[in-house]
Amino acid sequence: MEIRYLKSLIAVVDSGSIAEAARTEHLTAAAIGQRVQVLERELGFALLSRTGHSAQPTQACTLLLPRARRLVREAALLHSDASVDGLRGSLRIGAVSTALTGMLLRALRGFNQAAPQAKAVIVPGTSRGLFKMLQAGEIDAALIVEPPFALPRTLRAVHLRQEPLVLLAPAGANANPAALLRDLPYIRYDPNAWGGRHATAWLADQAIAPTVLCDLDALEAIALLVADGMGVSLVPQWMGIERFAGDCLSIPIAGAAYARQMVMVRAVEADCGEMLEVLEGVLGEG
Repeated sequence: MEIRYLKSLIAVVDSGSIAEAARTEHLTAAAIGQRVQVLERELGFALLSRTGHSAQPTQACTLLLPRARRLVREAALLHSDASVDGLRGSLRIGAVSTALTGMLLRALRGFNQAAPQAKAVIVPGTSRGLFKMLQAGEIDAALIVEPPFALPRTLRAVHLRQEPLVLLAPAGANANPAALLRDLPYIRYDPNAWGGRHATAWLADQAIAPTVLCDLDALEAIALLVADGMGVSLVPQWMGIERFAGDCLSIPIAGAAYARQMVMVRAVEADCGEMLEVLEGVLGEG
């Protein structure tokens, strides 16, 4: 059984489309379809259910996916196994959007210099989603907001930075946070997001109930809306916020308890431990 065929099947399942998987794999849609058909003949059952332009995994496919992912990953690790220093092969790094445009963007240059034979594969997502992917072995490290619960013993977190809570307001607005929150529409950092709970806690402690314009778990979009005069928002002061906030006022909110903690979560015993150590080192330099 060809490992690359399994990789193509996984690409279809993850993207939900043979056409999209073809773009990801740099192949034609016909080639991807043929690979899946070969697997189906070898296994003796259907793997995909095709409806229009979409392709969904069958129940049998869903059951074999975890092992297929492990096989593909084990094959990818052969490069690092043959490397004396362990700095060869791919390292799958999950990151929330603000880490992608901030700390990780800077760290990648240092990672490439320290491990030129390694390839960083970046996977965007939310903190909750990336944590689940890490637990499932789909990524090797996750740059996320510190989870609101104790980690299992199989995982460990490395603290990266503390991001204090600030009130973003349109340029020229009154600098009184409480008054701004009562008078202007509130663009709320989704309270169900791991990072949104700090702003929610501060508002509750101050007994302030702003008029919510909308909920968003996209800090860059929140900053752009505030800069466009749509309202105010309580957000963590992430690295690179100035690129999106423009001329907005950024008013500090006192209290370390309301700051967002950014961490890198990884497995305690990881197959690509040497590459993870390098990544941890370059992130610490930022």
